[in-house]
Amino acid sequence: MDNKSLSTGGFTLPGEAGYETLTLELAKKWGADVIRDSDGTQLSDEIIESDYDIYSTLCLVRADNEWAKANPTKLQQCCVMSKPVTAATATVEIDLLEGYFKEQLVINSDDAPKEWWQVFDRTSGEEVPADKWSFDKDSGTVTIDGTTKWHRYTVNFFCYRIWEEISMYNHVTNDWGDKEHLMPIDPIHPEARDQIRDYLTKWLDSHPHTKVVRLTSMFYNFWWFWGDPAQQKFIVNDWGSYEFSVSTESIRQFEAKFGYRPSSEDFVNAGLYNNSYKVPSKFYRDWMDFINAFVVEFGKECIEMIHQRDKLAFVFYNDHWIGIEPYNERFKDFGFDGIIDGIFSGFEARKVAECPAVSVRELRMHPYLFPTGVNGAPSFLPGGTPTLECKSYWVDIRRAILRKGVDRIGFGGYLHLVENHPDFVDYIEELGKEFRQLRNLHHDGAPREMPVKVALLTAWGNTRAWACCGHYNHGNYYNEVMEAVSGLPIETVFISFEDILDGGIDPSIDVIVNAGLVDDSWSGGEYWKNAKIIEAVSEFVAQGGGLIGVGEPSAQRHSTQYFQLSDALGVDRELGLTSAFNRYPFEAKSEHFILEDASGPLELGKTIDRVYITNPDTMVLAANAATPTLAVKEFQKGRSVYLAGYKYSPANVRLLLRAILWASKNEAQLQSWICSNANTECAYYPASKTLVVVNNTEEKQSTSVSTDQGQKSFELEPFATLIEKL
Repeated sequence: MDNKSLSTGGFTLPGEAGYETLTLELAKKWGADVIRDSDGTQLSDEIIESDYDIYSTLCLVRADNEWAKANPTKLQQCCVMSKPVTAATATVEIDLLEGYFKEQLVINSDDAPKEWWQVFDRTSGEEVPADKWSFDKDSGTVTIDGTTKWHRYTVNFFCYRIWEEISMYNHVTNDWGDKEHLMPIDPIHPEARDQIRDYLTKWLDSHPHTKVVRLTSMFYNFWWFWGDPAQQKFIVNDWGSYEFSVSTESIRQFEAKFGYRPSSEDFVNAGLYNNSYKVPSKFYRDWMDFINAFVVEFGKECIEMIHQRDKLAFVFYNDHWIGIEPYNERFKDFGFDGIIDGIFSGFEARKVAECPAVSVRELRMHPYLFPTGVNGAPSFLPGGTPTLECKSYWVDIRRAILRKGVDRIGFGGYLHLVENHPDFVDYIEELGKEFRQLRNLHHDGAPREMPVKVALLTAWGNTRAWACCGHYNHGNYYNEVMEAVSGLPIETVFISFEDILDGGIDPSIDVIVNAGLVDDSWSGGEYWKNAKIIEAVSEFVAQGGGLIGVGEPSAQRHSTQYFQLSDALGVDRELGLTSAFNRYPFEAKSEHFILEDASGPLELGKTIDRVYITNPDTMVLAANAATPTLAVKEFQKGRSVYLAGYKYSPANVRLLLRAILWASKNEAQLQSWICSNANTECAYYPASKTLVVVNNTEEKQSTSVSTDQGQKSFELEPFATLIEKL
């Protein structure tokens, strides 16, 4: 690796008209080879004509606001449930948009409410007949007659979305004042598709200097209801949900293709909607398939138009990503040249790094160059600490890209905000160099990996590989485990219960991890009522496989147990109906392979209570009073580990690695190429004979690594990376 390869390339800089000198100075200092525009910024001729490739951002569904305003019935829609109202008399009046952000939604009264809407008595669970309710367009209310006192009533209704959500967020975050609200059009309508084709043609004509069209993303945004600002800013924010792809026209087309017509309640689900935590129904899988097929078909057409102009098409794996589904079979049909995602964490980095069918994989780093960060941090406002913020994200991202590399990193936003943060400016220069070193190591060859294959078992499987329901969801057991696994030197795959029902369990898998809460999609919900699932997983463990359960694995109120794999796990949970039953006593044993790196009591975050052992052979390694928090069990030829909770931290990363190795009977793998200090980690690249050691904390750390050349000792500064040729 020559010096130039470490100082330049693989870096995308956000440029800004009016700050040409700053843009070009930082492009040189940070080693950029690309300059991009961002939402709210433009690139001047001086920047465009400089010696850098140009990324130009384009969101096709919000690009022409004049057409959107002239064609309001072609705006995107969604199905909404009103706020529940309790009947105190025989008549109930419901203000449909109460609690919602009225600058985001307007009621769709163009499509006959009596045909498309539904009213429910949520107390009885019954639908209210259409002749018992009426809609007043002027007041935006529904009146229900003949209600039952103290029953709760809701209305499912359709809305147009009159302010595109990402533009709305950027507008509010940056206080854009009177700047025009951009509206999203829906390409499900032929007229809207014609408009997008026409706009894209003109846009390509007017951007001769653009090398990469950075699509953000295709057509449908993730689900993001905003609330009444005076009460609740966000009602729901679910990165994985298809709720914003729903419209009356899309339902008509779905019916024509699949032969049945979903009702509004199929989308609303008594207020649960089809959120990512809900196990996807047969209908919802059909809907996702329908939208995916449509997005790929029309998206491919748009990308071909871009390619015909000798430009590359990159897609942003966020915002309007719904229907793209990079881990599904159709993704390759798009013809994308690259994929980009804005990330905070290791699992998000892996999501990009392992994306198939593209030649370029890029991480957009944080903090985004906005005054206020996505997580509410002051970032570039007075009192903000963007350097520390960036380091804290990089620590987790770095763990992941030590294992699977990416091609590029970059930033977005208002570049001038960094002017008052010289420490940030200097740090990004060093970060760019560090990234290039890691990238180049992957170009030489993959890092050493332990001969262990772990499968994360959820209702979503590979469809949501390295994803949950958005950015890091702290406290979600599955998300916490996935973040830890993202930086481990093991092979990781994602399997679903449908995979097991269709083809059994891949014999190359060594350990299955099931983490979540009862009924959620991560644990599995009603799949655990299926005897074939229980048979398959139990047989897998009995024949020598490993099983790790976190939180409420295999949980379902079914049969004689709550954890349906309680036999294999050796634990179950008391729900109250059997409190009179005596349970096996236990004494926690602190001496075990899994605990050998533990320096004190386990800190697993919020843990499940009232867990008990089901067999005297279950060994409890840690407990909170009478509740085991860590237990292990031999089951026939296999082994199981139960964790009552899990919180991502350096100590718990090591704990999980040890649990995986114990469950798979691979304890000897810890004898080499592992850091002695759990606050540090390492990766060895055999092709280049290079060892990378990283400090995952903001404190100095000492560590050692047993290599083929003997024991190597290291002193690491906070957040440091050391790279040594062996």
